[in-house]
Amino acid sequence: MTHNGMSSGEDSLVDATRSRSNCGVGVVMDLDGDGGSRIVDESLQVLENMEHRGTTGAEEATGDGAGIMLRIPHEFFSAVVDADLPSTGNYAVGTLFFPCDDEARHRLKLLVEDALVEEGLEVRTWRSVPTDNSRLGDTAIESEPHVEQVFIVPRDESTDTGLTADEFDRRLYVARRVVENRVDTKQPPGYEQCYIVSLDRKTVIYKGLLKASQLATYYPDLTDERMRSVFAMVHARFSTNTLGAWHLAHPFRTMVHNGEFNTIRGNINWMRSRETDLAHDAFGDDIEKIKPIIDDPDQSDTASLDNVLELLLEGGRSLPHALRMLIPEAWRGDETAIDEKRQEFYEYHASLIEPWDGPALVVGTDGERVGAVLDRNGLRPCRYDLLSDDTLVMASEVGVLPYDESEIVERGRLQPGQCFVADPTEGRIVPDADVFDEITDEQYGTWVADEQVQLDDQTQADTEPQASNTIRAKQAMFGYTYDVRVYPQSISIVSRRSREIGCVDRCNRRTNVSRR
Repeated sequence: MTHNGMSSGEDSLVDATRSRSNCGVGVVMDLDGDGGSRIVDESLQVLENMEHRGTTGAEEATGDGAGIMLRIPHEFFSAVVDADLPSTGNYAVGTLFFPCDDEARHRLKLLVEDALVEEGLEVRTWRSVPTDNSRLGDTAIESEPHVEQVFIVPRDESTDTGLTADEFDRRLYVARRVVENRVDTKQPPGYEQCYIVSLDRKTVIYKGLLKASQLATYYPDLTDERMRSVFAMVHARFSTNTLGAWHLAHPFRTMVHNGEFNTIRGNINWMRSRETDLAHDAFGDDIEKIKPIIDDPDQSDTASLDNVLELLLEGGRSLPHALRMLIPEAWRGDETAIDEKRQEFYEYHASLIEPWDGPALVVGTDGERVGAVLDRNGLRPCRYDLLSDDTLVMASEVGVLPYDESEIVERGRLQPGQCFVADPTEGRIVPDADVFDEITDEQYGTWVADEQVQLDDQTQADTEPQASNTIRAKQAMFGYTYDVRVYPQSISIVSRRSREIGCVDRCNRRTNVSRR
């Protein structure tokens, strides 16, 4: 979607295509899988303790953005919404930004509902999210949206009656893309402020153009004792060369990010070029509805990566598999650095997608596990502590929570190119070797050997000499000029793939100072 808010335009000094950031990232997880309100409380404390990693401008009450992602708090939502909700996992929650104008918001909500019905879903109820903007700065208030939550069920009302959990997830994904494309195409009044923050059956997101210390006061939901979660992911945004915006605050739908991707333009262009080849049995013809995958080429680099990571997860790849596809280790040129199976994994996937490269820490989730990956040069910090009560605290720095050193049973930091996975269903931090055992069990080496075409292995076909008139036509077709045909040194240049070194005016040997 295209947004106004704080975005740049043709008359702005801000280049939206260079939107990158350096930020504070934090995760608190109960590896026992029990969770509770303390996870949310401690995550908010982590966020406030990293406020220095976010930033403000001349207006100190307006931040660059802050937010939190957590598991859907079923007990809380069951108590506050005016409808009966199915059991956990059988309904989805969407958080949306809408314009404050009542009529424009009503039209956009109807558009959302129509798209959901088309995809076999229905709205159980809407909820206006309570907000308190008394501590916000003027700039944040000027672009402040109306925040709504929508509660969605399958048309058959149960994932137990013919619709699997994965099918429900894919319908939600397709429906969201249909809404986004339709809003951009029709551009109804207020469309610039329409943004789907999250739409998922596992997680929900609260975020905005806020300082880290403003998030909990702006969203009173977050301080309710019924707000319980197994994990929470928080982010304080420091936008280094663009302005803040409500929709550009983190978390995005699957991830948070600290850093930047130097290859972003190439990543976007290559993704667009491959869209015609996209196919998936589970999506079928719906694959056309989710295009373009990166829905706004002028959005931030994090938002673009989130679009691609979401595609890979919805397509059936596991979280560590998707993260390693997008941000691989440094594996070329040193066969002894990693084992053969890893090399085969990376070589196979190098044919599918280009690496997203740059100084970056990416923390993502599939709604159950949390995974983190650091760029191959290790240029962003990420440290973690595992406490004696099985609480995992991971953040951009240490000291984000006040616990005693004696409570720490494991402490570490992500190494360059390392992938970190925490799984509350297994109750452990998954070792790097186990992560790769999971994703390298396919025959990637065999597939590469059998299917990859090596140009050096191709043989030249025998050809008969051709008539000069056909040769000239083909030379012209491939851009061969008169110079290339006449001067033999030009042919030599082409064959050597090098440039001839010589005088610019080699055909006229007289100089400007010559008396002749």
